[in-house]
Amino acid sequence: MTKITIAIDGFSSTGKSTIAKRLARALGYVYVDSGAMYRAVTLYAMQNSFIGKDGFDKAGLIASLDHIKLNFQFNQELGFAEVHLNGVNVEKDIRTLKVSSFVSQIATVSEVREKLVEQQQLLGKDKGVVMDGRDIGTVVFPEAELKIFMIASAEKRAQRRYDELIGRGDDVRFEDVLTNVQTRDHIDSTREDSPLIMAHDAIEIDNSEMTLNEQFELVLQLAEDKIKLSS
Repeated sequence: MTKITIAIDGFSSTGKSTIAKRLARALGYVYVDSGAMYRAVTLYAMQNSFIGKDGFDKAGLIASLDHIKLNFQFNQELGFAEVHLNGVNVEKDIRTLKVSSFVSQIATVSEVREKLVEQQQLLGKDKGVVMDGRDIGTVVFPEAELKIFMIASAEKRAQRRYDELIGRGDDVRFEDVLTNVQTRDHIDSTREDSPLIMAHDAIEIDNSEMTLNEQFELVLQLAEDKIKLSS
């Protein structure tokens, strides 16, 4: 059967990764979490004092990009690939609110985007891939056969993120999570390099009032229809 490329873009905490993982499993496709790659670079920048509450040493980070090695290793128990930074599994470390508070700044750096987009395109060169992020359908795979753009209200997204963090045992306030979501929306949408915009041929899905199963069934049907058309 013909394989296609599926790009799922959208705002933070719209559940892109959850749906993309499930879709990839259902289709037997490779799943790539591009956001995890930016989070891993952010973690590296934090660990090496390139970014923090006192400022952002952009030049220092750019000069160190060759020292950042990222790869995904499949976790059989979890059913998806986890991101490794310089040989260390950082899947849990990159999901904190602290990393979330800096990742959009890191993503504005053209040199970082260039490095990661190149890696993402290599991961998807043979098709049969589901990749989620901010610019997959516009920059990474503009020729993707299926492009989906997921949206939801900031309040709904913040509540989902808050519940996730509380479930992990993190000590966070809802107000801080909402502020983080709104700040990331602004930075992602207004950055000069590859801003978050919906591709002209993408299908928009507002999942504010949808369950995960409803979202998955809709996206799976869209994918299956597109695969049939491409065969």
